[in-house]
Amino acid sequence: MRARKLVRTRIMMLVTLVTLTVTTPGSFAARRFQRPNVLLVTIDDLSTDLSIYRNREVVSPHFKRLASRSMRFDRAYTQFPTCNPSRTSMLTGLRPGTTGILDNTVFFRTLLPDVVTLPQFFRQRGYFTMNIGKTFHGVGDKSWDDLSSWDISITPGGRNKWRSGEGRNLTNDKIAWARWVASDRPDADHPDGRVASAAVSALEELHSTAEPFFLAVGFQRPHSPFIAPKRYFDLYDLAQLELRDPPAERSDNLPSATTKRDARIFRRMQEGDRREFLRAYYACVSFIDQQLGLLLDTLDRLDAWDDTIVVVTSDHGFHLGEHEWWGKNTVYEPSNRVPLIIYAPGVPLRRHRSRRMIELVDIYPTLVELAGWVPSAELEGRSLVPLLEKPVRPWSKASFSQVKRKKFDGVSLRTKRWRYSEWNAGENGVELYDHSNDPGEYANLATLPEYGAVVRQLEELLRSVFPDN
Repeated sequence: MRARKLVRTRIMMLVTLVTLTVTTPGSFAARRFQRPNVLLVTIDDLSTDLSIYRNREVVSPHFKRLASRSMRFDRAYTQFPTCNPSRTSMLTGLRPGTTGILDNTVFFRTLLPDVVTLPQFFRQRGYFTMNIGKTFHGVGDKSWDDLSSWDISITPGGRNKWRSGEGRNLTNDKIAWARWVASDRPDADHPDGRVASAAVSALEELHSTAEPFFLAVGFQRPHSPFIAPKRYFDLYDLAQLELRDPPAERSDNLPSATTKRDARIFRRMQEGDRREFLRAYYACVSFIDQQLGLLLDTLDRLDAWDDTIVVVTSDHGFHLGEHEWWGKNTVYEPSNRVPLIIYAPGVPLRRHRSRRMIELVDIYPTLVELAGWVPSAELEGRSLVPLLEKPVRPWSKASFSQVKRKKFDGVSLRTKRWRYSEWNAGENGVELYDHSNDPGEYANLATLPEYGAVVRQLEELLRSVFPDN
């Protein structure tokens, strides 16, 4: 008990150099086991389509550095491409249809007062659990933080001086969030820079003790508005950026999947606007990559790789012009596919990538098993430990996601070859895409008679997760 209070006191002293909001939930449980530490890093709105591990356009050396020593899951999918539903699903191990969290307005404890979250599971078993930044939705709002999950939760903040610099709105102020700022302030003046600094201090202090910890670090960029220090904007030449223009021949199915007003505005963006959008987004990715590098440097300096599990992922993806859409909350691949990198000490890697279909809801049982426990049967995900050990093993699994846009409810599944989606139980449209020759999902095959058997098979599979759709 005394040791845990000492750890908390030291951490609080270390992070006082960072402007923050602090929540300290109270008493600590006794520790019983020496287990591997856990570092969970979540990044908001991180597109996998830009392939941070291999895309030469995107400057992301530290993502590549971590991926080179870890397992990279190339077909990982969110369960809901919006912040609150996705994070609730990932951190409870339950699908959005089970949690009931389908938008950004309801705190999950309102509907799930007794659910045991992922960090809470570790805390109940003697881990010191700490959150820095945005892990659950509602960063900076104490009423949205889950006191039962954390021993300490901090939200580095500060004055808005980091917003000063050159920038503009890319839609003539018609969409408020679509703006960028090349800040004239250094990394440390930005909230995510403060998150990284606090996380480095926390890692140093936590690793100096002999007690296991679960440290969650949540970065907000590249979430809009696209604000990063100017030096990251300077990495990119606007003229060299490759736009994702749709093919001339494509099915007209976008209106059901997006907000019509915003879709019209995005279609009117000029080429220069779109290139600025890409540069601003990439700049934010490179900014976060640098912050991730600080964490990796700390693990190197502490020689902590032998006893620390590292997971890096995002809550959902992000369209960067695909289907003439810039944003999230669609049933398409760019919105639902997410990066996922897992480093697990003691698990020898035969390969460094797996192309098996997996979901964010799988992270909870995976970390439980890696720490030495048996995942609960109530969890709706599947442990990825077998794929860490053998990434090419047979793996019978599809990935399921859903969206909600005013009067449109969409559900979708992705198999190795197909994406199948329904809107309002099919009343407002059905979509079928063949990824073997249409990875951009532009040719809807659902109404073609020759694909009837495929549609019926995938519809039955969809009902296994969405029986009431």
